[in-house]
Amino acid sequence: MLRILGKSLATGVVTEEPPRTEDAELERLGIEVRRHIDRRFGGSLAVREVDAGSCNGCELEIHALNNPYHDVERFGIHFVASPRHADVLLVTGPVSRHMETALLRTYEATPAPKRVIAAGDCACDGGEFGAIYATAGGVEKVLPVDVKIPGCPPSPLRLLKGLLALFAEE
Repeated sequence: MLRILGKSLATGVVTEEPPRTEDAELERLGIEVRRHIDRRFGGSLAVREVDAGSCNGCELEIHALNNPYHDVERFGIHFVASPRHADVLLVTGPVSRHMETALLRTYEATPAPKRVIAAGDCACDGGEFGAIYATAGGVEKVLPVDVKIPGCPPSPLRLLKGLLALFAEE
């Protein structure tokens, strides 16, 4: 045990430096999104994320939005567990045949006005899967889509820009 402890102390810290927390682009986008949310949604935008059959790459980037670095909650964006509480559906992945009914039910449970964002190449047009026996293809084959956010996977900043594009649509 002492040998392992000695080796650890002799090696020192070998991790990389943490990222800077001052990201001007993130702050600029966040403030702009916050302005729209305050005006149109009374200060809080509720997002329900739906994985319709993705590889989880997009989900990792969506989860990064909530980490301490990006922290989108400070801009008024909250992820909710129920579509009944959602203002926006954020859908990832090509719509698999097994998730098609669940996605439709989620959409029906979302209160009007319904807004749908397709996040990632697969959600936009089926990606590398396309429309095959196992998938219906992109989200717009099943639901009306308001905004498409391309990328495989889209970065957190690109996702934030997509939310901003949703407000430009209105």
